[in-house]
Amino acid sequence: MAKVEWMHVTVCCCAVLVLLGVSAALAADLPKQGSYDVTSCWSGASNAIAFSKTHTASSFELTGTTRSNPPGGPFDMVTFRCVGMSSSIEGKNTGMNLCEVIDKDGDKYLLRSTAEGPKQAQETLAGTGKYEGMVRTGTAESLGQFPIIKPGTFQGCNRGTGTYKLK
Repeated sequence: MAKVEWMHVTVCCCAVLVLLGVSAALAADLPKQGSYDVTSCWSGASNAIAFSKTHTASSFELTGTTRSNPPGGPFDMVTFRCVGMSSSIEGKNTGMNLCEVIDKDGDKYLLRSTAEGPKQAQETLAGTGKYEGMVRTGTAESLGQFPIIKPGTFQGCNRGTGTYKLK
């Protein structure tokens, strides 16, 4: 069970990375630059390989939604879908995922998140409409661990803050 719990933690950590970038979806009348404060929640399924205590891997898919703090602010009411993988090899944790984010206007962007141990990086790879050429930076904080309701699934939320700039 400890191996499965570790995989759950790894997937949730990667999901935090994912949602930092997912939180950057914008409303049509949003200023060209500013700051954001959002809460993102998601659920998904994982497929784990628990090879040994020191070698594990997992692939996952998750979907979720984002609300701004306060509601109606930057990055409010977007949805996202992400696919990714994570691993732990002799205590070294890594992960990567790609997310498609879409807002209520139908504009979307593709985000890549990577983790190498404690280091986290995000990059917007492409965007449509208002997201073409978007640049943003920020941080995310987990709102805690959720219990596993069904083996192979996970769920969680985080709070993301940062700044954005549109082209």
